[in-house]
Amino acid sequence: MRDIKLQNVLLDPGDFTENGRDLFWRIEEGKCAYDEPTHALHVLGVVDFTTYVNAISLVKWQKYTVINGAALRLTVSGGRCVVRTVSLVEGAEGPLVSEVPLMTLDGEGLVSAEAPIVGAPGAQIVGFRIECEQEVLVHTADYVAHVADSDVRTVRLALSTTTFRKEHYITRNIELVKEQLLSGPDSLADWFHMFVIDNGRTLDAEALSDDGVSVLPNPNVGGSGGFARGMMEAEEWGATHVILMDDDVRVLPESLRRSYVLLTLVNDAYADAFISGAMLNLEQPNKFFEDVARVRRDGIYIKIKPNFDIDDPMQALACECMDVEVPRAYGAWWFCCIPLKAIRTNGLPLPVFVRCDDVEFGERNNPTIMCMNGICVWHEQFEGRFRPSVDCYQYYRNFLIMDAVRQLGVRRVTLMRFERTFHIFLRAMAYETCDLMLDGLEDFLKGPDWLMEADGEAIMKTKGAKNEVLVPIAELSEEDQALAAAAPPDLSYMGIERNRHIPMKLIEQLPHDRHLLPDNLLSDAPGPVYYSRGAYPARLTMRKKILVAYDMKGERAHVRRMDRERWKELSDRYARVMKEMKQSGETVAQAYRDALPTMTSHEFWKDYLAKRM
Repeated sequence: MRDIKLQNVLLDPGDFTENGRDLFWRIEEGKCAYDEPTHALHVLGVVDFTTYVNAISLVKWQKYTVINGAALRLTVSGGRCVVRTVSLVEGAEGPLVSEVPLMTLDGEGLVSAEAPIVGAPGAQIVGFRIECEQEVLVHTADYVAHVADSDVRTVRLALSTTTFRKEHYITRNIELVKEQLLSGPDSLADWFHMFVIDNGRTLDAEALSDDGVSVLPNPNVGGSGGFARGMMEAEEWGATHVILMDDDVRVLPESLRRSYVLLTLVNDAYADAFISGAMLNLEQPNKFFEDVARVRRDGIYIKIKPNFDIDDPMQALACECMDVEVPRAYGAWWFCCIPLKAIRTNGLPLPVFVRCDDVEFGERNNPTIMCMNGICVWHEQFEGRFRPSVDCYQYYRNFLIMDAVRQLGVRRVTLMRFERTFHIFLRAMAYETCDLMLDGLEDFLKGPDWLMEADGEAIMKTKGAKNEVLVPIAELSEEDQALAAAAPPDLSYMGIERNRHIPMKLIEQLPHDRHLLPDNLLSDAPGPVYYSRGAYPARLTMRKKILVAYDMKGERAHVRRMDRERWKELSDRYARVMKEMKQSGETVAQAYRDALPTMTSHEFWKDYLAKRM
């Protein structure tokens, strides 16, 4: 038998001290603060560690792994304290605190103790709280399991992160990995390696690389190409598993450590499962966004769980209890751990640059997915980051490719959705966005031979130049500043206004188009719109020849003016493209299916990357 540390209890909240501290520990009464010189948490009063990061999802550990239970270990000094178990149980009004202490530690010197941590009946999550009348210093805390040697698997875990000119994020994450995973008494140096695929070639590879970290200059082949390179490097290193992680995230090295331990103890039922880490909001660290998503029958992919405020213990419990083992589930590549066995069996990503690569890969592998509170990253929020070159061109092109190779059978529904979205943007005078949507369909129709030779970086530069450019209002021309002043942003234009009257909602859904009206029925007075949606609400935009498109904060804008010739050109082009889709769509889709083994092979990717180095 051996002791395996399942989780560290993180005492230092780092930069989360002011915003997000309750993800680590909550002060019920008294005070609590981490002291850097002593590397200890100073506690006085009642402090609860039953939090998103520091509680243990005991039911999940027992479901996924060979362990039968866990114990809490503490090392403290400074005075007497009582430690009580805290359980989170579905249906309870709040956390359940044990009446009988789990342990009592007394003494002025350094004192260590260990006790089995058993929750109340039905507890999904178990934690603890410390009660003390004199200040106590908590030096270490962790959860441990006693496991037979024969039950511990050999795991070599690679971390692959693809970066493109995000030096601030990536260098910080490299430092954290070196400091907290590759050094010290719990070092994973023999079993862990970080590969940084530098698509921007802006990092000092020699200075940042060492025995545990490899920074590899790479051509700009997008996320799919960067992660394909990372997968191949991980395989060459001898990894059993590889974590794919975005570059613009903040990660807790503890999340990587927990993933490693989970894999070493995983039972036979979950031996081939993926691990999907949660995405939390970098600006609001307590906001849970997503950990696992699924592809619906109509082809739309959606997250399984709603948003949660996970600094609330009962919402953290609700998040943990939701079932993610559903058909057609996948984990996004901001944090997704994949067995190399799956890559050897089912191939590498498609060469689609960005968008839908992780969704298609998930569809192809149909994985069982493990997830757990505390395995996560913090990512910049997606809201307000609309880029038509990615969210329209890349999305529709790549989604149709995914539908083709996976035979989802949703091309007809997708094109119906495309038609509606196209005309919504067209009547909102977002001509550049409509142009990019049509580009996506046209490039899909070029087939797999074109895709395998396409220069993704050049394509994205060309498409990016078509994006509507919003600038600070003060930088608009005097004429456009006057228009913005006449049509200031309104909360309702972003869809925040929820209680509009039903007749107005119906009017907004009608397929009205200002381009079909004569000039004498149109107004020169401008109206405000949110730049990434249609011309809503209609009460602000109907019969307007000028729309002021704002970002989410109403700080940046672009003035749209009606252009009947551009509207006619796009309308005619739409008709031609849809006709070609009807005539050739299935033939092209079959070509993609036939090319799938080639497009996802090691041989293809090695040649593809070599040509662009």
